[in-house]
Amino acid sequence: MNRQESADWATLIGNAVAYLEEHLADEIDYAKAAQTAFSSVFHFRQVFGIVCGVTPAEYVRKRRLTLAGTDLAEKGEKVIDVALRYGYETPESFSRAFSHFHGISPSQAKRGAKLNSFPRLAPQGQEQKSAAPPRIEKRSALTLVGYKKRFTGAPFGEERARQEREFFTTTRAKQWLLLGASCDYQNDYCVVCNADDSGYDFYIACKLDEWTIKDLYDPHTTGVKFMDSLGFEKIEIPEQTYLVCETPAMKRPLACYTALRAALAPRLLPPCGYSLIPAPELTILHWRTAGDAEKERRIEICLPVKKN
Repeated sequence: MNRQESADWATLIGNAVAYLEEHLADEIDYAKAAQTAFSSVFHFRQVFGIVCGVTPAEYVRKRRLTLAGTDLAEKGEKVIDVALRYGYETPESFSRAFSHFHGISPSQAKRGAKLNSFPRLAPQGQEQKSAAPPRIEKRSALTLVGYKKRFTGAPFGEERARQEREFFTTTRAKQWLLLGASCDYQNDYCVVCNADDSGYDFYIACKLDEWTIKDLYDPHTTGVKFMDSLGFEKIEIPEQTYLVCETPAMKRPLACYTALRAALAPRLLPPCGYSLIPAPELTILHWRTAGDAEKERRIEICLPVKKN
């Protein structure tokens, strides 16, 4: 990635941030915000999340509450006036959101209590932390079996790492069952889909053969009657073109994986030639390699794209 490419994508997201900032006291038109980045609304939402760590709607909410705190503390304005200015229909709904964000009530803010702040974002170019340059790759359809949880925030946002870690560390038994049934022992899969401003579905999954899937809930085959209570689902991943990148092979690639997600944006904004589409995103954890797993673990990120 050269400096010109970095400037291009950073400028486009910067333009979108400028549009949102100019309309914090208005009803936000996210289609117009997307136009400033030459993107569809879906593509804009996803790439904004990669670059900024929050969805556009979450960014607007946090910035409005930051400015509302300033208006109350420094200008002494009435709570109802500030609430209406920043899009809240009632003082009660504003007070709930304000207290959740700042940890204090609007009346306490007027008396000078300490406020939280979410500063205006200024996207900067980021170094790539990939084992090799990202590549465009068409992959065959894939059938997985897994279980999900609804995550909040952006798919590449600041909350994903925490939610992902908690989900993995509190559902070990389900992972062991899937791994025991898996026909692909070396790899684990994560699937992200159904993303919107409220969050996204996050699946932990494994690849099972068709016979295992067929008999998964048959107690005469499994010997147990609780399989249908575990929330397992069959996940159909269609044949798809992906932007694929991967961490270097190492003992613990999770830190690189987190940083790598943030380095993808330059490949997803004009003039780079590809756009994200609303299809399942894959993360493949090559966790149990044929060689020295302690040195050869790596993680692939596969983002569904189409050529502009």
